[in-house]
Amino acid sequence: MNESLVISDFIEFLNHSPTAWHAVKAISNKLAKEKFLILDERAHWDIQPGCRYSVIRNGSTLCAFTTPHKIPKRLRLFAAHTDSPGFKLKPQYEIKRNKAILFGVEVYGAPLIASWLNRDLGIAGRILYYNQHDEIKESLVRLDKYGVTIPQLAIHLDREVNDKGPLLNKQEHLNVLAGLEEQTKQASTLLERWLSQEIDLHQLISHDLFLFPLEKAALLGNEHQLIAAYRIDNLASVHAALTAFLKNPSPLDDEINMVIFWDHEEIGSQTSQGADSPFFTQVIERLMDAYRGTKEDYFCMLNRSICFSIDLAHGLHPNYPEKHDLQHQPILGQGVVLKTSAQQRYATQGLSSLPIQHIAKLKQIPLQHFVSRNDIPSGSTIGPLHASRTGISTVDIGSGQLSMHSCRELMACQDHINMCRLLEALMTTTDWPTPVTDKTG
Repeated sequence: MNESLVISDFIEFLNHSPTAWHAVKAISNKLAKEKFLILDERAHWDIQPGCRYSVIRNGSTLCAFTTPHKIPKRLRLFAAHTDSPGFKLKPQYEIKRNKAILFGVEVYGAPLIASWLNRDLGIAGRILYYNQHDEIKESLVRLDKYGVTIPQLAIHLDREVNDKGPLLNKQEHLNVLAGLEEQTKQASTLLERWLSQEIDLHQLISHDLFLFPLEKAALLGNEHQLIAAYRIDNLASVHAALTAFLKNPSPLDDEINMVIFWDHEEIGSQTSQGADSPFFTQVIERLMDAYRGTKEDYFCMLNRSICFSIDLAHGLHPNYPEKHDLQHQPILGQGVVLKTSAQQRYATQGLSSLPIQHIAKLKQIPLQHFVSRNDIPSGSTIGPLHASRTGISTVDIGSGQLSMHSCRELMACQDHINMCRLLEALMTTTDWPTPVTDKTG
């Protein structure tokens, strides 16, 4: 593995993926270069053995897989998510107040809000619109040269801000400053005028537009050991899974290799393209139907399979070591993190973690453990949803990071390399560990 090329490719992926739709587009481009055929959910599928396929739901969730030469006996699945916490423009977004033009936003997920203040921000996402010929069009857009910002109140007007932090009302204080009101009245909104300079837009119909920081991903620290960027959570996992998947995308004899990248994890996954939807099971059922498999074949296959749920983990913050359990302190740069929770906020169990621990030992890939403190509730991932909806044995892993859910997150390059190495080994291994019951116990 050329480690410098992996990191360069990761940074390029981050810079080209300000939203989930852009990430899926970038993934699709990589899959197209490897001759993956695109399936349309609305049409009948003609799946053939020994081929490569991908399917996209609503532009922001993607599943890609290779079909085995024989009826599938098992599935190895890498699952991650494409969305990140942030701010989404409201349907009627333009606000004119005190000679200023503001854009109203909704909070998406649970961002670290203060980190978004005083940043140079762009607007990106998907729009539906009428063009100049009154045709309905759909387009991905990215507005880099029309910067906006969320200005913070001056310290002279908020004297306790450095002691108590910025106390922000999410309705009143997060409106985005887009410019100053023009002298002449305009028929269209400021955003529509910006968009019309980029595409053939006559009238905006609807939109899914998000803010994103204009500052690009960068390498930081001694010997450039760290990566700083927006959306490391969870594009780091998406990139590592895709890198491993495409390392050797040749179809296997009787196993399915698959990646699935979900949208809407940050808001609970209960959408048509979220991990709580039937998308995954529909894909698998249609795939098994192509092999004329029975329900019995389908259930046997699921129960022989494993899902690796990959999401970022809370690395030990050197300024706040007390926030971690003393025995479970993942350190940046020191290896992949195996995440567990007695409440099953992570899906890892002793048996499901066996492949990770076995392969990590064989390949000499460092492994760390994370468990939340009993007095600090754990977050969760798509792992438990996969496990409960499908019954597939599931394990939650991730790379450690700092500043999770902020506008500018931080992780170690070496952790990303180790994750890519581990996933590549898991995707290609035929040496699956099987425990033998000790009858003397």
